[in-house]
Amino acid sequence: MENGVVKFFNQTKGFGFIKMNGSDKEVFVHVTGLKEEIRENDEVVFDLQEGKKGLNAVNVRLA
Repeated sequence: MENGVVKFFNQTKGFGFIKMNGSDKEVFVHVTGLKEEIRENDEVVFDLQEGKKGLNAVNVRLA
């Protein structure tokens, strides 16, 4: 599992980005990859999965 902070999440469109702890990397998150509701600045844990355009956060839940 990876750790990070929700940098941006648009509830209406159902997607956002998570900044990974310990690096400047950001990963895409889609509402279909959520286990719990998230908001900007929430600390989260998640798995990484290869998507069409790079890594996606999946199984996302609050830390």
